[in-house]
Amino acid sequence: MPHSVSLISTIAAGLGLALIFGFLAVRLRLPALVGYLLAGVVIGPFTPGFVADAEIASQLAEIGVMLLMFGVGLHFSLDDLLAVRKIAVPGAIVQMTVATALGMGLAHWWGWNPGGALVFGLSLSVASTVVLLRALESRGILDSVNGRIAVGWLVVEDLAMVLVLVLLPPLGGWLSGKADADVNELWKTLGITLLQVGGFVALMLVVGRRFFPWVLWQVQRTGSRELFTLCVVAAAVSIAFGATALFGVSFALGAFFAGMVMRESEFSHRAAEESLPLRDAFAVLFFVSMGMLFDPWVLLERPLQVLTVVGIIIVGKTLAAGLLVMAFRYPLNTALTVSASLAQIGEFSFILVGLGASLGLLPPEGQSLVLAGALISIALNQLVFKAVEPAHQWILAKSPLARKLEARGDPTAELPATTDAKYLSNHVVLVGYGRVGRRIAEALRVHHIPFVVAEQNREAVERLRDQGMAAVSGDAVEPEVLIQAHIAQARMLVIATPDTLDVRQMVTTARALNAAIEIVVRTHNEAEARLLDSEKAGKVFLGEQELAQSMTRHVLERAAAASTATH
Repeated sequence: MPHSVSLISTIAAGLGLALIFGFLAVRLRLPALVGYLLAGVVIGPFTPGFVADAEIASQLAEIGVMLLMFGVGLHFSLDDLLAVRKIAVPGAIVQMTVATALGMGLAHWWGWNPGGALVFGLSLSVASTVVLLRALESRGILDSVNGRIAVGWLVVEDLAMVLVLVLLPPLGGWLSGKADADVNELWKTLGITLLQVGGFVALMLVVGRRFFPWVLWQVQRTGSRELFTLCVVAAAVSIAFGATALFGVSFALGAFFAGMVMRESEFSHRAAEESLPLRDAFAVLFFVSMGMLFDPWVLLERPLQVLTVVGIIIVGKTLAAGLLVMAFRYPLNTALTVSASLAQIGEFSFILVGLGASLGLLPPEGQSLVLAGALISIALNQLVFKAVEPAHQWILAKSPLARKLEARGDPTAELPATTDAKYLSNHVVLVGYGRVGRRIAEALRVHHIPFVVAEQNREAVERLRDQGMAAVSGDAVEPEVLIQAHIAQARMLVIATPDTLDVRQMVTTARALNAAIEIVVRTHNEAEARLLDSEKAGKVFLGEQELAQSMTRHVLERAAAASTATH
């Protein structure tokens, strides 16, 4: 085949087989990502038949890395991280340290060099954001406190990996043992690298966050959708390439900051939507190219090593994360959800092993072992998530220690003894302190109506108490939480949480404790609203309906005013 056609054949074979295997994976209730990796295995050099051009696949993968990291930066929210920083930051750092140490110990036992062991350990320590978000969304818990903790945890891991990708190249020669261990030269190299990174970051934060949103605004004013999409993609790829050419930093870091500065624009959501199809297409090619590096014979030649790697990912990481969450006095259900979220590895692991291999740190079998661990852990992740609730019930039933830990005193789970009496009777119990609950609380405060907030995020409860408000932490589905909020003496229960799965249980518990209580419920689902109405759960507010009524009222008022003015 002519060389000029190898690009077309690589893309055609990669995307075509990715579609077939991705479809089969989804039909088998597996993540589509498993199918993409298998497609790469089929067209890779380790299996018979057609072999795609590895060099072209590698360059397509680089574009995939840019667009993946651009998407991470575009969705990176410092506010979301700060909301769970007390658990997410130390938890992620300690968990990554434990997983890296386990991987390094295993690699050292196999006789690998320190650099390869470090890359191997780090690649096992970081979970896939793509897999996590899809798992949380499919279970409707992305906006729950457990979901926010898991996402915040992954954000910290992603930031740590960005730092690793920056520091690994200057340390590569020293870690591989091929360069002389000149400490002064090493510090000089690190210093130059950090200065280059610092210069790039400063330029992006000072100039980029103003210039690129301005450019996006100017292009948006043309009204051309294709120009807008082109502007977003060109910014992502150009900034990534410029960061490498001018500052010597990685494509990944450049694309990450491109996404971060684009987030400053009021059109960031549109930028994310418009670039999504192209990001998805090249992300597929990235996973296909990673699959091409996988030697399936490793499953037969090194089965014990593969099982050990999978054990570190699914057992070692999850145990470390679960124990850490419990140590921070969070409930067992939160610990199990966070643990399940981390029981896989993905895109950052692939980027890291690719970089480690290019620097001569990671042996070929290291790539295959990491890819095998990724394939198996991603395939099993849905089963791990499904096991969370049964495991929660089983552990509580079988373990007196778990029951003791679950029932231990949490200072934020009870109202302080010094709580003013006005919050203990004839008050409002407000469940949820998110975007809606915060506005309701502010209105109640302005009108001097006493209320108690029941919120699962313990850090939010601590902030509310610092502001002088009455609040308890916990899931309002549990009777103990509503009892602590003095539901029996309350005049009204307002359920403002976006999670409507357990609303009926809250209503049943509240009515059992206070038959005369008035209940107000928020929902975004018409079927759920009809069901709650039929069960006489209380006054139900449907989000879209209330928005439409408010907009209609405003339009009619303005139209009436204009009509009066003309007459």
